[in-house]
Amino acid sequence: MAEWNAYYQNDDDNVDGEEGDESGVDYKSTGRDSLVFLVDASKEMFIKEESGELSPFDMTMQCVRSVYTSKIISSEKDLVALVFYGTEQSKNPRNSFKHVYVYHDLDTPGARRVQDVDGLRGEEGAKLAAKTMGCGKTNLGEALWCCSNLYSDIKLRLSHKRLMIFTCRDSPHGGDSERDRQARTKAGDLKETGVLIDLMHLMKPGGFDVSIFFCDVVSPPEDEAELGLQMEPCGKLEDLQKRVRAKEMKKRSIARLNLCLGEGMNVAVGVYITALPARKPNAIRLYKDNNEPVRTKTRLYNTENGSLLLPSDTKRAQVYAGKQIVMEKNEVDLIKKFSEPGLELIGFKPMERLKLYHHLRSPVFIYPEEEMVTGSACVFTALLKRCSERDVFALCKYTRIRNSPPRFLALVPQREELDEGQTQLTAPGFNGIFLPYADDIRTLDTPQLPTACDAQVDKMKEIVKSLRFKYRCDSFENPVLQQHYRNLEALALDLMAPEPIEDLTMPKINMIDERLGSLAQEFKDLVYPDDYNPESKTVTKRKPAEAAGGAEKKPKMDLTEDELRDHVRKGTLGKLTVPILKGACKQFGVVITGTKKQELIDALKAQLGQ
Repeated sequence: MAEWNAYYQNDDDNVDGEEGDESGVDYKSTGRDSLVFLVDASKEMFIKEESGELSPFDMTMQCVRSVYTSKIISSEKDLVALVFYGTEQSKNPRNSFKHVYVYHDLDTPGARRVQDVDGLRGEEGAKLAAKTMGCGKTNLGEALWCCSNLYSDIKLRLSHKRLMIFTCRDSPHGGDSERDRQARTKAGDLKETGVLIDLMHLMKPGGFDVSIFFCDVVSPPEDEAELGLQMEPCGKLEDLQKRVRAKEMKKRSIARLNLCLGEGMNVAVGVYITALPARKPNAIRLYKDNNEPVRTKTRLYNTENGSLLLPSDTKRAQVYAGKQIVMEKNEVDLIKKFSEPGLELIGFKPMERLKLYHHLRSPVFIYPEEEMVTGSACVFTALLKRCSERDVFALCKYTRIRNSPPRFLALVPQREELDEGQTQLTAPGFNGIFLPYADDIRTLDTPQLPTACDAQVDKMKEIVKSLRFKYRCDSFENPVLQQHYRNLEALALDLMAPEPIEDLTMPKINMIDERLGSLAQEFKDLVYPDDYNPESKTVTKRKPAEAAGGAEKKPKMDLTEDELRDHVRKGTLGKLTVPILKGACKQFGVVITGTKKQELIDALKAQLGQ
């Protein structure tokens, strides 16, 4: 009988032990996310600016490609579609909509689709688009109707439906009030079915006025944290990609819990992850004949008679004090259950009591859920405001899911911050800092080292001050991960070589030398003696055995000549180790050209006349 945790592992185990683990996430709705790119294919989209920037159509295609590749990596089951409107040719289900070209149906992204989008980029891509689709009349109402049919034809359950319109024309129908009315009506029908419509408008001569038409088409923000309609158009590719990234992903909470402020006083909150470590995807085992994923199944058998064991036939055991304690499954469940999921307020502490070394992992973000309990936002806002004014944090006991060990969180208040354009930079809420237990804090014995003098300390302060810069975690990508995905991309897209990456973690030597100037040499003069030369130091190498007076180490040879010939006759040389085979070759004077095992065996067979 093995230990109980060898056979009984909940899916919920250790959810709080690993940073960023999202197993057992309680989503508001289950299903796949879907995104439709509705792109204007009029002549204005292919006009380049005099400044040398990309054309609006080329910017859109690069943005679509980046979303495709990111979806393949992060959300390969999501559905994406690409539809053009204002085309001369028509291609859509049943061809019932004129001047609408469905380039990609609503389906999961893949390498073939990325290659198709690559074909529409640059000058050659503009020629291919003109040849394939052309530029014709615009009827945005029919394009929205076609997108509605794409959603209705999907039999899968969709949890999040979003439609992005890319255009550089603020009046797509040229002032035709009838077509404007039809487009607004169809946009309203899409909103009623749960489709969120966003506008990604691009720069055009004379400016883009969203109040002419699109302000009545775009969906309002879902909540206060949602990025609303931006008035300024995108003039650069980076701005467009930033807006698309802010919209494409649905904000999902990993848990929705009750924050208990006292007896009978519960506030509904959502728990969000603010930072996730980037990791390589797990390896998938494939069957060698057809490359299909291998499905593994575990069965337990009785070691005495080989009969199949049912779950009711197994028990759990743990060794305590040299004795095996046998437990039933329900007993193990009771042991692992500490409390019901939720946040329970314990008290308040001054912010000065929260130290830097208390941060064990990336924090979670706490935000009210008005849909679960009415009035939660009002009470939550009052608590947030009061904690911020008094400069205190709330100490809570946090149990995310059932059967998970409780943790203690320090809820640090975070007020809302807006930029000059009244766009939200920081959302209001609490940052949940995971506090360590007593066992997590250890006392270290620091070594006694020489103490620097005041002049050395002051000089190092000057060096640190000259090398300081504003750090942003998103400015440094993991070069190993980037190279990994570039290799996969090159393999999937049949590229000759992967796209080169820039290792942003490497120090910029020239810039450092320029900023330091003579400070580095001045610091060396203060710390090291005059005759010190670090480049002249050599590493002491171990002397060979002959120079040290010791005997040369001989290869181990445990076989006699008769035993070796017997192995050759029986064909069992392969069972011997490589060191033994090398020793045999040296004993019989066999000249070997390689060090592989099979080469040694062949050489011995040839020497012994076999």
